[in-house]
Amino acid sequence: MTKITLVTGGSRGLGRSTALAIARRGGDLVLTYASRAEAAAEVVAEIEALGRKAVAFPLDSGDCAAFAPFAERLGETLRRVWQRDSFDHLVNNAGHGALTPIGTTEEASFDRLVDVHFKGVYFLTQALLPLIADGGRIVNLSSGLTRVSFPGYAVYAAVKGAVEVLTRYMARELGGRGITVNAVAPGAIETDFGGGAVRDIPEVNRIFAEMTALGRVGVPDDIGPMIASLLADENRWVTAQRIEVSGGQGI
Repeated sequence: MTKITLVTGGSRGLGRSTALAIARRGGDLVLTYASRAEAAAEVVAEIEALGRKAVAFPLDSGDCAAFAPFAERLGETLRRVWQRDSFDHLVNNAGHGALTPIGTTEEASFDRLVDVHFKGVYFLTQALLPLIADGGRIVNLSSGLTRVSFPGYAVYAAVKGAVEVLTRYMARELGGRGITVNAVAPGAIETDFGGGAVRDIPEVNRIFAEMTALGRVGVPDDIGPMIASLLADENRWVTAQRIEVSGGQGI
């Protein structure tokens, strides 16, 4: 049976790369996006061009009140498009970056990072648990910044650290259903994350490249195919792990 994967934030960056890598491996996709409907439609078209099925829905990953209606809509879509009552893989990827120096962080910025990157991951996963098939997979996106510090990202790194702890607890509590749960921690990647600083500011790019054993920062396709491989059946015994994919950043 074809595997179905839900990738949050699938319209751009790491989410887009992950979705396309899954499709190339023969999987079908459900994508969410925050506001970029046209970009999401383009990803759906790319997936369909690979001969796979895909749908995309808007979802604010920091709005817990939206999760129950989303789960209901997802269940209806699974029955209509795939004639199934469940999906197989959840990739909690949606997120954003914000520069938050400890001395000047505003409460609203702090709360938004917590809501999207931690609270949203917790409660969206909770809402979707009845729809995730036994023997499924969950991948939570963390960050290399939980191990290597970079000034200005204290809040972002702290909530990603919380996600890593949550990942271990999810693995423990869902193991009885055969569901594996892992955290993937990318290093610095050239995307629009944090305003595109790593991608667009040469000095920032150089700093992170010099911190990395392989001598460059990453690109989305350094991460997406790795996540797709982690979802495969041959990785059924990998769970409760933090897996860093950073080219050797900060070693």
